[in-house]
Amino acid sequence: MQQTPTANRLHIALFGRRNSGKSSLINALTGQDAALVSDTPGTTTDPVYKAMEIHPLGPCVLIDTPGMDDVGELGEMRVARTRDVLDQTDIAILVFAGDDLSAEQAWADLVRARGIPLLAVVNKTDALDGDALAAAVKETCGLDAVQVSAKTRAGIAEVLEALSRLIPADFELPSITGHLVSPQDVVLLVMPQDIQAPKGRLILPQVQTIRDLLDNRCIVLCVTTENMDAALSSLAKPPALIITDSQVFGTVWEKTPPESRLTSFSVLLARYKGDIDAFVAGADAIDRLTSSDRVLIAEACTHKPLDGDIARVKLPALLRKKVGQGLAIDVVGGRDFPADLSPYALVIHCGACMFNRRYVLSRVQSAAEQGVPITNYGVAIAKLTGILDKIQTR
Repeated sequence: MQQTPTANRLHIALFGRRNSGKSSLINALTGQDAALVSDTPGTTTDPVYKAMEIHPLGPCVLIDTPGMDDVGELGEMRVARTRDVLDQTDIAILVFAGDDLSAEQAWADLVRARGIPLLAVVNKTDALDGDALAAAVKETCGLDAVQVSAKTRAGIAEVLEALSRLIPADFELPSITGHLVSPQDVVLLVMPQDIQAPKGRLILPQVQTIRDLLDNRCIVLCVTTENMDAALSSLAKPPALIITDSQVFGTVWEKTPPESRLTSFSVLLARYKGDIDAFVAGADAIDRLTSSDRVLIAEACTHKPLDGDIARVKLPALLRKKVGQGLAIDVVGGRDFPADLSPYALVIHCGACMFNRRYVLSRVQSAAEQGVPITNYGVAIAKLTGILDKIQTR
């Protein structure tokens, strides 16, 4: 992996009517033909994601969305997909290119209600009166618009400058491990390389954690579970920290020296990407589950389940061992997260290495608003293993 992971990039989504020039604006911002452009309304039928490095924004993802004014049964589905994009949007660009601003006004209210920084852009100034439309945008939507022509690329520098000022203060994620380590600390990583690990590669949370430890000037030792004893015996003193795959929490805990702190990749990502306090509090719901309850397990990845899949095999087995075989468990992957969580007594989410932080927090917020406890794979496994109060969660 030689590029910044998509989940760690600034997500900038463009919203507007069909043929308002969203795709053309993306091409102008990137200096490439990154998005398909056509005069035919409805050319963009699904959200399109383009990872780019754009000065002065740095690594970002530009999201081209279907028109907010799409019509018909299929059009309504496209608009719903566009609305879903808000859950992962760090900055929204609302594109204006016509006199009727009713749809844009409603969309601006929706974006602001989510607390998402919003930039208004009046497009197609090569063909319309930009000053008049900008004044109407100010009066109707209360937004100061930047005037551009995606066709001639006039005003693009001003858009980029405005976007750089809208980057959320909390966008820069903290160190994954910085709260637990100091320079020259020896850190032992226990990383089972089972059937679910890509052949010849490490999974993303392992790669990100190793890089973060190196950035923190730590001494990193990586082993598989069966070599943990040999690794510990080779060290002059116990490691300052042990980070393990949550699936072997119990085994690793039994071998962890009293002087060493213990956590897992999933728990670290829960703090890095989401709300660790909410996840720890949510784990208490495990003690209240009954065999007549229903639990939702949500993972960011979409993959063909393999033998021993954590979401479909290991976690359900641990839960039913504690609660009873009657416990109902649903598993969803990718962006298939239900809007209605009321059927569930608990949501258990993966570490979300594939999602950006705003998207994870939107799911935490949705669960909180509906009064449904939410926790994380690693936190849940630590709870089920009886060691949650013994590991490092913060």
